[in-house]
Amino acid sequence: MAVSLLSHELSDLCLGKPALRSLSITSTIAEALEVLKTSDDNFVSIWNCDDDECCSRCVGKVCIVDVICYLCKDENFVSPSIALKQPVSVLLPKIPGLIIHVEPSCSLLEAIDLILEGAQNLVVPIKTRVFNNKRSKQQQKPFCWLTQEDIIRFLLSFIGLFSPISSFSIDTLNIISPNTLTIEYHSPASAAIGAISRALVEQTSVAVVDSERILIGEISPFTLACCDETVAAALKTLSSMDLMAYIDCGGLPEELVKVVSAKLKEKNMNGMLQHFTVSMSCGGFSSSSSSDEEYSSSSMAVQVSPFSRPGRISRSMSYSARMVRRSEAIVCHPKSSLVAVMIQAIAHRVNYVWVIEEDCSLVGIVTFSDMLKVVRESFETMA
Repeated sequence: MAVSLLSHELSDLCLGKPALRSLSITSTIAEALEVLKTSDDNFVSIWNCDDDECCSRCVGKVCIVDVICYLCKDENFVSPSIALKQPVSVLLPKIPGLIIHVEPSCSLLEAIDLILEGAQNLVVPIKTRVFNNKRSKQQQKPFCWLTQEDIIRFLLSFIGLFSPISSFSIDTLNIISPNTLTIEYHSPASAAIGAISRALVEQTSVAVVDSERILIGEISPFTLACCDETVAAALKTLSSMDLMAYIDCGGLPEELVKVVSAKLKEKNMNGMLQHFTVSMSCGGFSSSSSSDEEYSSSSMAVQVSPFSRPGRISRSMSYSARMVRRSEAIVCHPKSSLVAVMIQAIAHRVNYVWVIEEDCSLVGIVTFSDMLKVVRESFETMA
């Protein structure tokens, strides 16, 4: 059975994966926004196209969070309409190796090693039937991409092979990282802009804490990716706590909309004020009353209750139809088992789980990358 797992190729993981939605690197940010708003995927792949399709390469990916952070720069915040006309290439992080092209024959082990070296997405050609006619040869070859989540989900099907490590606690495995991105709840949300950009690259989140490092919630790139770009206005004008309420309530909180508008007007940010006002009048954010499935277990990760400490704001409903979970921080305890944390992260479609003590104080974070390191070490004994 172990030999069977080790022999798997990426083509086995690509079955049923949809083809990437792609955009040329010469497209504008506004064009990228249009694609993102009409897509079920939070990301769109960016390609450096060539007349010869064999030379076309995926050079990155963007989501609405990239646009939000870009608009929050002072020079762009003043004139968002001009900023949105810039080429989408300005949004791509200058970090090599985030996107890597691989062949379908690439082994599972090789894919894990690439991710542990820093790859976010592996771009894989989709195998299609070959037709001997000129028209089919002119068609663009379809690609899909694989993520850390795809590989973790696949490995869970073979979790029994990793016993007893899979049942060990995450503190025993020493995979709890104390290096977390945090911001205090009363601080200006704008102080978290840099951390949000970093969290997007690292595929984590920004913890919102109080002065005693009690975890209150999070400002998650995953949640922000389901927003409208005008959340930049709220990010620049509200506190971290008010921002969480603003982006997570079931419908727009009118009092906070007024606060944002008033502060934009006070600072003479007429460009963003106009953009924000137009978006609000057009129903910029859609509301949804659907809530996600509750998931709790004494041995598995749990959700931080928004009512467990005074002053917390209830954030029980998301406003986007694309949201698949509530945005309360997904947490576990140091004694939670590896398999429990893996399942919790997969269930909530996140790449990380916050680790807290019984009093809700923040200990650290466990990421898919941390989990894959443990699994990769297990492979050595299985080979």
